[in-house]
Amino acid sequence: MAVTSAINYRLPQVEQLLQHPSLEKYIKSVSRPVVTNIIRNQLAVIRQSDAFKQKGVEGVNVIKDITQLCEQYRQQRLTRVINATGIAVHTNLGRSPLSTDLWDSVRRVNTGYSNLELELSTGKRGGRNGLLPALVTNWIGAEDCVVVNNNAASVYLVLQALASGKEVIVSRGEQVQIGGGFRIPDILLMSGCKLVEVGTTNITTSDDYINAITENTALVLMVHQSNFSIQGFTESPDIEDVARRLPEHVRLVVDQGSGLSSEQYADSETPLSRYLQLGADLVCFSGDKILGGPQAGIIAGKQSLTQILAKNPMMRAFRPGRIVLSLLEEMLVRKLNREASGEGVAQHTLNRCGTTADRAVDLMTQWQPWAKAVPLQMQVGGGSIPSETYDCYGLALSLPGKAQRHLDALRSMPTPIIGYLHGDKLMLNLATLLEEDLPLFKAQMGNYLQSLVKEKGQSEADAKAGGCDADTK
Repeated sequence: MAVTSAINYRLPQVEQLLQHPSLEKYIKSVSRPVVTNIIRNQLAVIRQSDAFKQKGVEGVNVIKDITQLCEQYRQQRLTRVINATGIAVHTNLGRSPLSTDLWDSVRRVNTGYSNLELELSTGKRGGRNGLLPALVTNWIGAEDCVVVNNNAASVYLVLQALASGKEVIVSRGEQVQIGGGFRIPDILLMSGCKLVEVGTTNITTSDDYINAITENTALVLMVHQSNFSIQGFTESPDIEDVARRLPEHVRLVVDQGSGLSSEQYADSETPLSRYLQLGADLVCFSGDKILGGPQAGIIAGKQSLTQILAKNPMMRAFRPGRIVLSLLEEMLVRKLNREASGEGVAQHTLNRCGTTADRAVDLMTQWQPWAKAVPLQMQVGGGSIPSETYDCYGLALSLPGKAQRHLDALRSMPTPIIGYLHGDKLMLNLATLLEEDLPLFKAQMGNYLQSLVKEKGQSEADAKAGGCDADTK
């Protein structure tokens, strides 16, 4: 009579699993409590599974399952990546990277105490903006500025503080939605304003704005179209004419968005200073797009209006901390002094586009037969200058198997490389590689392609061995 062995239902204890060497790196990267919860949850899942109820621990690889889950958590943590997308200000990649030099220059003020709200001359409580108003005045000619945590907050604060309960006139062609579901009509509604639509999708004239004004009108809001453009049969209003014809009680506010000032690579964009010269009362823009600083929203223009914004109760909810303020301050000092470190990442990227052809040919030579140097185009990105592209070079990689497999593998590298697919090829745009990332990019890609060579050799050896076996049978 056959003896049936008892089914083993004994799973490892939580503490025993926490001591496993393969989990050590995850305890350091995501914390011991998070790993502990992952272990407990996974053990509960295993106990409830039909396979465990029928066969116990037979065939169950607890550590493998737990490490896979831990890796999913680890990948959620913010980490440095290598940008090979060809989009310089990439919304999904943290927008503008800050230079190491700029970051180091504000280290001391952010790792110790600072005079964030203290007037050193009097010892009394002071404002938070420090030197920023003076810098912005000399940069774009604005009387004053207010800084908030992003440009969406800029628009909301202006509407809520200056137009709540009143009418705001917006062109139909500018009622845009940007990333994350930020819709201009929704923001007007939430801020307590009444939207008045004028013009059509492609044509809005000065008369459209002026004819829509009533006694209850507070603002004319002109909005940057962000990540799209309307081309062909179009007409935009003469901003100077609108500003000149507005009655005393109506303000002209421009959501310029991109932050373009003195940069020369965007013919389709109107600079901040020009809007103010044309008569705009306020301009709103981002600090982390073309300016290339930290994420922030800047509202610049007439001091009588910025003072109203600064006293609004919502300002406390929207105001940035000292890290953002100190970075903006230092960046604008450098920009006004015309130092290279005062240029944004978009300008730096465009400056090195001309070197990408030689670099692409060099890497193609090293990575034969997988890589081919190809002409590509880069964009500024980040919801700015959507209609302009710039010539550069990159690599088209023809790799064994599906290209998606390799795109996924690059994202799983110690420092993920972010490329894109074009047909059946993996594309790597070299224009957006930071200089300090180039050695690591070359090393990781070289190792990966070498692994494909070994994989191919092993497959051929296995096929050959299989053929020999077949011959001997």
